[in-house]
Amino acid sequence: MKPIFKLSFLALLLAVFFTACDKVGSLPVYAPGTAVTLSASATTVAPAMADSDKVVLILNWTNPKYSVDTANVKFIVELDSSGRNFAKEVTRVVNATRSYSFTAKDLNNILLGFGFAYNTKYPIDFRITSSYTNNNEQLKSNIVTVNFTTYKVPPKVTPPASKMLFLVGSATAGTWSNPVPLPAQQFKMLDSVTYQGNFYLNGGAEYLLLPVNGDWSNKYSVADKTVPGLSTGGSFGLNLSDNIPGPANTGMYTITVDFQHGTFTVVPVQKFGLLWVPGDYQGWNPATAPNLGSPKNDGNYDGYINIPSGGTYQFKLTTTPDWSNALGDGGGGTLSSGGGNLTVPAGGYYHIVANTNNHTWSATATTWSVIGSFSASGWSNDINLTYNAGSNTWSGTITAAAGDQFKFRANHDWGLNYGDTGADGSLDPGGDNINLTAGTHKIILYLTGAGYYTYTIQ
Repeated sequence: MKPIFKLSFLALLLAVFFTACDKVGSLPVYAPGTAVTLSASATTVAPAMADSDKVVLILNWTNPKYSVDTANVKFIVELDSSGRNFAKEVTRVVNATRSYSFTAKDLNNILLGFGFAYNTKYPIDFRITSSYTNNNEQLKSNIVTVNFTTYKVPPKVTPPASKMLFLVGSATAGTWSNPVPLPAQQFKMLDSVTYQGNFYLNGGAEYLLLPVNGDWSNKYSVADKTVPGLSTGGSFGLNLSDNIPGPANTGMYTITVDFQHGTFTVVPVQKFGLLWVPGDYQGWNPATAPNLGSPKNDGNYDGYINIPSGGTYQFKLTTTPDWSNALGDGGGGTLSSGGGNLTVPAGGYYHIVANTNNHTWSATATTWSVIGSFSASGWSNDINLTYNAGSNTWSGTITAAAGDQFKFRANHDWGLNYGDTGADGSLDPGGDNINLTAGTHKIILYLTGAGYYTYTIQ
């Protein structure tokens, strides 16, 4: 019986073996995808502004023949200026379809975003990158070039019809005086929709932009001055409700106004150092006291303070707008953190100079005049200016011939005089003569800035 059982068991194993080894058909082999072939509905597109919302270009491409349905394939539409090899490309992602449409506005905005000019034809390269949705098996198509002519879009904010722009406000050297000091508070027009200028700004104050100097009828402003970060730039418009908040720190700033996009930027150039001058003349309040300024932030401070008659004529200097770091009289024209009050002998318009490196200070009472080549002066007679306490300015009237020049000087003496080196509107100690045009002019001197002084000729 045992041999029969063994033979039966062996037969059963063989049957199972041959059954398991039955040959089936060949398994399918999936080939990799192929790069698509891209085509465009046009090779030249030159829309008008009225065509902004119309479809002006349609891209179509072939099936990449991946081993999945097209619904599970991703396509990236790439475009860039010809010759850049897509180094600055703009992309659009497309799923489940093999076509993409561009409106005139889409393409125009992309090209203007590249920094291209209006009304100019540019060759643009397009291609398609296909892949699985997980980005595997990326394949790039042929490149199709389309010539697109940009068109001019109306600016978001209407630029000044005057083609001029001016800065006014408590943040400026001229404060809210309107007309404003020129050229110190006038922008330069870079193009029809862009204005820019370098300006002195008082920290923590406000300003507006004027399309017409001397006119309050229209101004460029902001909708809400409490928006965080607005002191460094943001959106603006015509005759909105709020002044524009200035930067926190006093100094020189570059302001760029973009009417095309309705935005402005404020970029610091040089932060000024400040000293506050609280005293009996203003209620001993450092937070509201006028400042001395250090344009190079190097410890040398300079400024003008009007101390009215009456009172004790005493004051101190503080390095912050509080009493935590006060500087007083150290004797002999020196400053000391433990010193008593500084003092001047009487009321007046004082030029105060301080040096926190060697701890010295001085105060000189000043009155101001102009002197120059105009007939009433002949570089020998001073024409006195009159002080206006309300606007904190000095002003006077002179008559000049073509080619005449002048300078400002204190106390009828050349020891302290100002000219304008570079004719940029900012006054420089001992600077170049200031040019005049023929006619009768009102001259206004602004010594209100902390270490920054300017003027205007009307």
